[in-house]
Amino acid sequence: MDNTASSEPLAGRPLFFCGIGGSGMLPLAQIAHGLGHPVAGSDRSRDQGRPPEKFAWMEANGFTLFPQDGSGVTSAEQVLVASAAIEDTVPEVARAKALGCARLSRAELLSRLFNAADFSVAVGGTSGKSTVTGMIAWILAEAGHDPTVMNGAVMKNFVSPANPFASARIGSAGVFVSEVDESDGSIALYRPTVGVLLNVSLDHKSIEELRVLFGDFVGTSGTAVINLDSVEAGYLLPRAARKVTFGIRAKGADISVEPDSIDMSELGIRAAVVDNRRREMFPLILPMPGMHNLSNALAAIAAASAAGIGVGHAAYALRGFKGLARRFDVIGTSPGGISVIDDFGHNPEKCAATLRTLKVTPGKVIAFFQPHGYGPLRQMGEELAQTFARELGPDDITIMCDPVYFGGSVDRSVGTERIVDLVNAAGGKAEHIASREACGERILALARPGDRIAVMGARDDTLTEFARSILARLR
Repeated sequence: MDNTASSEPLAGRPLFFCGIGGSGMLPLAQIAHGLGHPVAGSDRSRDQGRPPEKFAWMEANGFTLFPQDGSGVTSAEQVLVASAAIEDTVPEVARAKALGCARLSRAELLSRLFNAADFSVAVGGTSGKSTVTGMIAWILAEAGHDPTVMNGAVMKNFVSPANPFASARIGSAGVFVSEVDESDGSIALYRPTVGVLLNVSLDHKSIEELRVLFGDFVGTSGTAVINLDSVEAGYLLPRAARKVTFGIRAKGADISVEPDSIDMSELGIRAAVVDNRRREMFPLILPMPGMHNLSNALAAIAAASAAGIGVGHAAYALRGFKGLARRFDVIGTSPGGISVIDDFGHNPEKCAATLRTLKVTPGKVIAFFQPHGYGPLRQMGEELAQTFARELGPDDITIMCDPVYFGGSVDRSVGTERIVDLVNAAGGKAEHIASREACGERILALARPGDRIAVMGARDDTLTEFARSILARLR
């Protein structure tokens, strides 16, 4: 197949998305469509009849959908947008190859659109990218800058009847905000006006690889916004040509907080944000709980400052920030007072942030965790086990099902059983139950009034449905 699309003009060319309903593909398809490209696609989930409302909305809003049988790829003018991991045997890939269609990965197309903007903000780091991207987007929108936004999660501020799947916002082509991914190395494709580095910690790659990727990201950013609370991120400070720094604990950060001002509750945070460059202080009222979200807010405020928006204006805008779906998203509370939280936590740092937020307030925690693949479980299984053992108390419990498995030849020698054994060996309390349905039954048997049930995991849209089904069955 012709892979020269990364250098060819794309203006107006028809795009065909393989897996168009996925959490990464759908917002990109929305943006491409909003920027004038004819967009078509296929998705095996649609072929299986789930979730029907998403695909019905797409068809009603100008997206042409086909079965995943190759029938939608009909012209050499089309550009196939497909994950690099998609095999040549997939019908769309085989058909596009036969026709000589150009092919782009998701990141290649996104970076092309992103780099074409006059002003761009890229948000990188191991944890917090989606939340900070949503915060920056909201600040810019409130300031009248009409950003186009690419996110990995639904941004509640931008949800409307016209756009219920608001993981993208279609605005001006000249102002572009996006989270950028280091897991596949594609972060190297972006040339941001402002590059935000939140943290550097173990996830899909080794620390050595991450230092190179994030160091290059900082070096190519017009202005780098760097979290000094992250030791690894701080090490990369010399790579920045221009910089704005932030931190809660670190000394010498440009944007920080007055330590004695921090007031946390289960509903949110109040704090005084300090602009140390001008010796000014501004109130922050953030309707989201957790110290990690205070750090996220400082990142967004620092990025807004790098974009020329006053610290006070940015802090004030965050009073109206509604958060993201599946980011400590309280699905509801049962009549008996049992809360169910839906959360994207899937690596050690994200899981730790969620568990710490839960432990700020009293009540037993039942943490359900669905690993998002066998590969990640091998890469970070020990750190995950340490996280659940460390962050949860003697009355809490972790319940894990088998990893998500999409087929193929992946090494499945390291499974959930090993991680559960490690949690228990470290002094925690964990159970392995192979099927998710059986995990749900166990959770319902354990839950008591005042408990919090956290449904955690990534790369599976049905986890939210699972969380809702548990809430519906609670008494």
